Amino acid sequence: MGAGGRMSAAQSDKLDAKKSPLDRVPHTKPPFTLGELKKAIPPHCFKRSLVRSFSYVVYDLTLVSIFYYIATTYFHQLSSPLNFLAWPVYWVFQGCVLTGVWVIAHECGHHAFSDYQWVDDTVGLVLHSGLMVPYFSWKYSHRRHHSNTGSMERDEVFVPKPKSKMSWFSPYLNNPIGRAFTLFVTLTFGWPLYLAFNVSGRHYERFACHFDPYGPIYSDRERLQIFISDMGVFATTFVLYKLAFAKGLAWLVCVYGVPLLIVNAFLVLITYLQHTHPALPHYDSSEWDWLRGALATVDRDYGVLNKVFHNITDTHVAHHLISTMPHYHAMEATKAIKPILGDYYHLDETPFIKAMWREAKECLYVAPDEDSPNKGVFWYRNRF
Repeated sequence: MGAGGRMSAAQSDKLDAKKSPLDRVPHTKPPFTLGELKKAIPPHCFKRSLVRSFSYVVYDLTLVSIFYYIATTYFHQLSSPLNFLAWPVYWVFQGCVLTGVWVIAHECGHHAFSDYQWVDDTVGLVLHSGLMVPYFSWKYSHRRHHSNTGSMERDEVFVPKPKSKMSWFSPYLNNPIGRAFTLFVTLTFGWPLYLAFNVSGRHYERFACHFDPYGPIYSDRERLQIFISDMGVFATTFVLYKLAFAKGLAWLVCVYGVPLLIVNAFLVLITYLQHTHPALPHYDSSEWDWLRGALATVDRDYGVLNKVFHNITDTHVAHHLISTMPHYHAMEATKAIKPILGDYYHLDETPFIKAMWREAKECLYVAPDEDSPNKGVFWYRNRF
């Protein structure tokens, strides 16, 4: 368990082939430092290119425009049932590409888009506002997530509960129908519920909301930017209101609403699967430290969607270690640090739909091992 350390790339690849994705990752203090990991990464991986970053924005928005043009120009000319079949195809394609746009705005929030903070914040504000996301509000709470990943007390999102704090009805949902219902609600409403009511987020002593500048999530110096985020979402809402009157509500739902639901679903799913896994530990304050918390995440394989999502899915471990690194260098950085991480690096190539169902079944609440002296290390359980 504690043998993670230096090994050759060939040894690392051989180990990956043998290990089961359900084998627990080490929870003891790693035999390497963040500085050693950074030294293993080629220096150019830390460099942010304004031109290259903008090229991804242009590429994604070009695809969005093409899909929009095809849908609004040609779909009404199709005969039934082709016109009914065409819209779901548009929704999936547009939703996936817009998820990539969401990821670029996420990169802006980490100051990984360019060397200019004002450029990052301007691009991030515009892109996220267009997707009904309060950019600065989420930027600050997400920063705290990165600062406290894996902490039972201070992490900001998908914080697991001990059995004693599970809802009374949870055992009644621990069956295939209950899991399907829970996943549907989570993927459909999870993101807006998190933003508006901090559902699945860190516990605060009073009501927490990403739209509230005076809420407990934010400090005094952050409140003005929370107002700006709210104005961005309000501006988008106003534009959508005008479009609904001009084009009709059905048009707006088909062109924008359903793709946005797909974006929100993927956002929740990606985040959930990055931080929810039977092999990953969580820590209370007696055991937690930043490096072990940052390593308590997993890289996943979404097939062709890895590229569409700008590799946020399969380079998440490296992202948590160096969040200011541009996504277009993350694959190279991951390959560089894997030999050092050893057992501390976790990759699960289970198809994401299968993994989603498995995690919903296996990861119900967390508890320490009964026979372990480390009572501050928590693992997922699947039985009530």
